[in-house]
Amino acid sequence: MYVDAFETWTCKRPKGLFDESREGAAPMPWDYVVGKITTSDGIEGIATFWAARSGAVTEAYLADIVAPVILGRSIHDRERIWQDFWNIDRHGAFFPVFLPGPIDVALWDAAARTANLPLHSYIGSCRTHMPVYASSLWLPTVADYVREALHYKAKGFKAYKIHPCGPSALDMEIHAAVREAVGPEIVLMTDPVAEYTLPEAIKVARHLETLNFHWFEEPFRDYELDKYAQLSAAVDIAIVGTETTRGGPWGVAQAIKANAVDAVRADVSWKGGITGTLKVCHLAEAHGMNCELHTTTMGPMDIANLHVACAVRNSEYFEMFVPEDTFQIPMKQSLHDFIDGNGDIHVPTGPGLGIDIDWDLVDKNCVSHRVFRRKA
Repeated sequence: MYVDAFETWTCKRPKGLFDESREGAAPMPWDYVVGKITTSDGIEGIATFWAARSGAVTEAYLADIVAPVILGRSIHDRERIWQDFWNIDRHGAFFPVFLPGPIDVALWDAAARTANLPLHSYIGSCRTHMPVYASSLWLPTVADYVREALHYKAKGFKAYKIHPCGPSALDMEIHAAVREAVGPEIVLMTDPVAEYTLPEAIKVARHLETLNFHWFEEPFRDYELDKYAQLSAAVDIAIVGTETTRGGPWGVAQAIKANAVDAVRADVSWKGGITGTLKVCHLAEAHGMNCELHTTTMGPMDIANLHVACAVRNSEYFEMFVPEDTFQIPMKQSLHDFIDGNGDIHVPTGPGLGIDIDWDLVDKNCVSHRVFRRKA
């Protein structure tokens, strides 16, 4: 059961998700690439690749690095392939964190389809549903955060995560306004994606404690482990990090060793696919910690996240980036198709990922389609 063909579709996605001032000099059009492997037995495996800054860059990596590694390989040699990518990265490829993960997802998807099992069952299921939190973008005003939080509360969601827009004084105002609006029964988290000083972070953390926030995420860049460790030691609220930490499970291990965080982050796009994310989840479990999975901003990969989260015990919430319609593409289903009235998301029951790609949408937005085949 080897990989006979690998196809990619580089697609455009609607712009205007962030304020352009946050994009920097290089534009961020939120492109994505759909990847499909086809096995020698005709089984397909699907994934989508992050290409937010440049679809052309992602496409080039897939053509020059990913395709030669996987073509002709057994879909059951996922661990060996995963290790091969790390060695290639170390010896001069220096690929982006989002490159090897999705192809690992496609291999797992094909293998689970071959077994005619939902992916979480193929991995080894722990549960079939989990609570969802709506996760905001950076919004223009305090009132916008309040309005959005109330919207998702009305839809039955029990949790909401704020990405406050800064500076720290405004962030605290946003936190207080949202808590007052939604009441004590809604679980709140915050992720400022910030560059706070240590005193700022301690001040914000202590304010969050008075507001009964569940966790405080990424107040610093992920590699500032000493600052994280000092913050974690100074406050009681759970400090969460490692979302963008390089080095997959090895990078996360350094944060755990440094006592820098109370819970870690991973996802199938940025942490080496299902293989890598499972390694991070198990590493965290061995240290008595949760691994909370980070949205990939792409529907099929978020569903892969859900399968992984349902195959482990130490992941508490599913993150749904909102407005969700933008981030569910190119999946034909809506995430709301899997969310019940209690704010829980249920893992799809079909084989593999259990979802469908909207190929009409892919064809409509495709700017480049490439096919790579195994050499005879």
